Amino acid sequence: MGTGSDSKMSGPDSLAGAILYIVIGLAIASYGGYDYIQQTEAVRDSVQVDATVTELSIETDRGTSSNPGIEYQPAAEFEYTYSGTQYTGTKVYPAEIEQNYETRSAAESAVESYEQGGETTAYVEPDEPSDAFLKNKTSNAPIIAIGIGGIFALLSTVSAVRKI
Repeated sequence: MGTGSDSKMSGPDSLAGAILYIVIGLAIASYGGYDYIQQTEAVRDSVQVDATVTELSIETDRGTSSNPGIEYQPAAEFEYTYSGTQYTGTKVYPAEIEQNYETRSAAESAVESYEQGGETTAYVEPDEPSDAFLKNKTSNAPIIAIGIGGIFALLSTVSAVRKI
């Protein structure tokens, strides 16, 4: 360990590194924006289908050394038929970015209205019938990605300006 000033975070070491970080931040924010638009359209355009829940669980993500928290994710599998073709779905929400919860009970509450082996309603976009979901509402996961990517890009921009 060095002195207190050595342990201060200073961002990328070069202007090129800062620009790379800006691009990464913008890519994360852009993907979040794209996913938010896609899920909003899916909710708006979806049609109801009858579905049978075949599996329910709560998955645990123990994190990494840089993100040590535990997160919980509701997982579901369900079968449904659309236009005479049978499909298996796995999405609780229409977003591609999965919704995580800080507590197991919060994740359980997201799927508490479903029962393994039970009948329910799923939602299908007619243009993408193999991509059904159980909850016909948007999740906040894409908005979180937009925020994280935006903050990352902003901090990287500040670092880049300091390198000039």
